Amino acid sequence: MKRYPFERHYLKLQCGHRMHYLDEGSGPILLMLHGNPTWSFYYRNLVLGLRDQYRCIVPDHVGCGLSDKPERWSYGIRDHTDNITDLLTTLDLRDATLVVHDWGGAIGYLAATRTPDRFRRFITFNTAVSLLPLPRILTMLRSRILGSLIIRGLNGMVRAGLLSSALHGHRFHRDVRAGYLAPYDSWAHRIALLRFVQEIPLEANHPNRTLLDDLVSRLEQFTLLPHLIVWGLKDPIFHRDYLAAWRRQFPGADVHALADASHWVVEEAHERILPLVQEFLTRTDCFIT
Repeated sequence: MKRYPFERHYLKLQCGHRMHYLDEGSGPILLMLHGNPTWSFYYRNLVLGLRDQYRCIVPDHVGCGLSDKPERWSYGIRDHTDNITDLLTTLDLRDATLVVHDWGGAIGYLAATRTPDRFRRFITFNTAVSLLPLPRILTMLRSRILGSLIIRGLNGMVRAGLLSSALHGHRFHRDVRAGYLAPYDSWAHRIALLRFVQEIPLEANHPNRTLLDDLVSRLEQFTLLPHLIVWGLKDPIFHRDYLAAWRRQFPGADVHALADASHWVVEEAHERILPLVQEFLTRTDCFIT
């Protein structure tokens, strides 16, 4: 793939499925976790810009990107976290910087609370672990019939992401659009996109409410570690109240709010984000033992 010039690596997970991941460069470790409905392609520009100084580990969650896409698997957030923990321990990643977006935030921070000794700093892009109001359309998309039709039948999640960016002035080259669409080329290959939506705890009795409440209560242990937060303020999903929640959670964080960027902030503003990430990493390298 022209815009994805990386060697492919695969890990046979304890769950029995294969996880694809990038392992580019050498030096301090950056673990980059994507969300829904993207894949490791989302971080390609950061990898290209950082691999001369850092080791960039970028997995595709099971069901996403170039990883296995089994029809029969739970696709629960706990299970995705198990897979990331498996990757951390198998590759023995230490003193890592966690880089997250969308569902990668909950999965990544859950993995960090399980193995806090492996992480030294954090970079956060439009994501959430706290429970705040979300667009009503997500309720419709959780329907097994209508959600399946829109997400698995029409590839609606990826197309909606591309459309949202376009509506906010970010029209991607056709190679970029093709890159996002490529792994999700059939009904069978879009199961994770639907299951991620169904994992959003909109209902009061959804099991992930307890999971995320517990996660928030354990984030205090990272308060004194370096945090960089870069936020697209035009995000229709993770609106400004979510950014305010991150500011409260990590009051010492270095925060950059981009007025013209939306949910796919790294794709839309990578030319501005790369220097911010480089400066943050250089300034905080002293935290890496």
